[in-house]
Amino acid sequence: MSNFDTDLIIIGAGPAGLTAAQYGARANLKVLVLEQFAPGGQVLLIDILENYPGNAGQFDAAGNMLSGPKTGYELSMDFHRQAEAFGASFLSGSVISLSKDDNFFSVGLASGENLKAPAVIIATGSKPRLLDIPGEEEFTGRGVSYCATCDGNFFRGKKILVVGGGDAACDEARYLSNLTNQVTMIHRRDSFRAQKSLVERTLNNPNIKVRFNTIIKEIRGEKKVGYVLLEDAKTGETYEEETDAVFVFVGTVPQSSLVAGNGLKAGLDKNGYIITDNKMATDIPGLYAAGDVRSGAFRQVVTAAADGAAAAKNASEYIDEIKYG
Repeated sequence: MSNFDTDLIIIGAGPAGLTAAQYGARANLKVLVLEQFAPGGQVLLIDILENYPGNAGQFDAAGNMLSGPKTGYELSMDFHRQAEAFGASFLSGSVISLSKDDNFFSVGLASGENLKAPAVIIATGSKPRLLDIPGEEEFTGRGVSYCATCDGNFFRGKKILVVGGGDAACDEARYLSNLTNQVTMIHRRDSFRAQKSLVERTLNNPNIKVRFNTIIKEIRGEKKVGYVLLEDAKTGETYEEETDAVFVFVGTVPQSSLVAGNGLKAGLDKNGYIITDNKMATDIPGLYAAGDVRSGAFRQVVTAAADGAAAAKNASEYIDEIKYG
């Protein structure tokens, strides 16, 4: 693909990027999606995607379930195949720079390749937020993890500590509870902030013990995780507790560095998420953001997909203005 035969470049192939690719290609745009890993983004890590509309599973005529909801991987592959079927192209590569000259954006890849297009959609998502405590970095990959479906099986039947109180923490704790009956979930506040149905399911799960007002201060061990230092948030008392693994789900950090001032600077909120209007447009003409990287996003697969569709539709209108005036 030469430098000037792309109408729309989409950076990131999670639900937002894949949906944008489908809608852009259906609008007869020449679409190129750049992704450094595999299509799907963080959705690939979701065990059962039970809250995506229409993904209820397969049923027979009598209403008996034949199979459950698709996994995040299966739904991601559907998104990917659909985008390709409409004509979107995909390129594996890491984007290291983004700039704009007149009506064209330049997208620089780590490979040295430079691509140009009149419109760009940033759908780079977010990554797990770290606890930033002693032992976390040292034991990452040796008992500290940010993905239950990736690493949970290594700790089958063992003691697992889950840190967090949102949707992701409750979802991942449920997954881990199928592998062991020794899941302890701690949260620094006195109640969860997850959706009510997830909270009830977590509190009623016999394999999960929940401890509120509890803060993890340090992760300890020798060659792997062996203990954690915990603190009672109300009394300030600290105590050590044995565990084989620590799974961390305390929020996310937006992947917005491409527009944080290195060549091209878009408006960001105080947490680093990209600010857009309701058309997914940033304050830079022709530049759009969709999904978890966008300020104010609900950070669900369904809303990421909606963002991607809106971004592609409005990018298409912008490109028409550039081409035809």
